[in-house]
Amino acid sequence: MIRFSQEQLQTIRTHAESTYPDECCGIILGYLANEGKTVVEVMPTENTWNAEAAAEFPGEHTIESKRRQYTIAPQVMLKTQKEARDRSLNIIGIFHSHPDHPAIPSECDRLYAWQGYSYIIVSVQNGKAGKLQSWSLDDTHQFQAEKIENII
Repeated sequence: MIRFSQEQLQTIRTHAESTYPDECCGIILGYLANEGKTVVEVMPTENTWNAEAAAEFPGEHTIESKRRQYTIAPQVMLKTQKEARDRSLNIIGIFHSHPDHPAIPSECDRLYAWQGYSYIIVSVQNGKAGKLQSWSLDDTHQFQAEKIENII
């Protein structure tokens, strides 16, 4: 289970709509407890997918795939990880959008996902954010739906 405030969920939806028709992406900071993950901050980032990034991912060699792929710059991930540690927080997840597609992970999402993270996907249909779902990897590296709980 992962807990978000309504404001945090709205930040994800707004970022997804603002980047449409490209995929949006961002980092989720928070902490882990026995009862699940609690989000402290949602950090929208730039989708830095380009020809150079595509070369790092087999089978994804077109810059046009920014509408179907995302990447967060490694230096942004590293800086965020250091800042989170300084605040006694962790990176607990990543969010991204699926423009004109359902909020279900793709095979590419699964291949490059990290165990222990929550992956929030928001479907954006015709520029409007719709269904938002959380996913996490199980022990066999398959995505399982993860409950989203609202916090006040």
